Amino acid sequence: MKIDVLSLFPEMFEGVFRSSMLKKAAEKGKVQYNVINFREFAEGKHQAVDDYPYGGGAGMVLKPQPIFDAIDHVKQRAESAEQRVILMCPQGETFTQKKAEELAKEEHLVFICGHYEGYDERIREQLVTDEISIGDYILTGGELGAMVVVDSVVRLLPDVLGNEDSPVLDSFSSGLLEHPQYTRPADFRGLKVPDVLTSGNHRLIDEWRNQQSLRRTWERRPDLLESYPLTDKQLQWLKAWQKEKNS
Repeated sequence: MKIDVLSLFPEMFEGVFRSSMLKKAAEKGKVQYNVINFREFAEGKHQAVDDYPYGGGAGMVLKPQPIFDAIDHVKQRAESAEQRVILMCPQGETFTQKKAEELAKEEHLVFICGHYEGYDERIREQLVTDEISIGDYILTGGELGAMVVVDSVVRLLPDVLGNEDSPVLDSFSSGLLEHPQYTRPADFRGLKVPDVLTSGNHRLIDEWRNQQSLRRTWERRPDLLESYPLTDKQLQWLKAWQKEKNS
């Protein structure tokens, strides 16, 4: 995968792309990162990237010219014919694991990280394929949001994680939150690991994990169950927990 990021503060990405799993993914040749300061494409002596909004109002708006020219530059250098151009924007769709899985199938992602009060609408209308928000709050710019999305996507690429089952078992990948996890020692300060996990009976372990995953989702994120295809056994568990809660 190729990932280009358009940002006025490319130095923000240096530590992120050179650390942990994102660094290992690049070393394995699974992903290439390129961060572009789109101010370098701005015309004029002062390389201004923003201006006052037509019609008045507070703040400044990113001009179309630097972004359009930067995107042209990216596309001219691109090896793949198509790119997903992602605008990090509070007005975008809320980022989810499903969206991460969708983007992980692409060959080339381009992120536009804005600042100031917003973007000239022509950027949104003519260049962008996706608008993404990482939550209902406002950040100074799109850089932190882009880092979140990149991390979530790159870890899904084949052979990036040490265990190929890890992304499949993560919270949200199955539609439910992940079940509780334990490791050695089995008894820590009198706090014991559930017996089923040390039983060696994989059928019972799988059932326990499924049950715990469902219960954790029901307790913490019941909204996720609204569209989840529950089995008869899972429905029985939910009814029993609801009865227990009401008693």
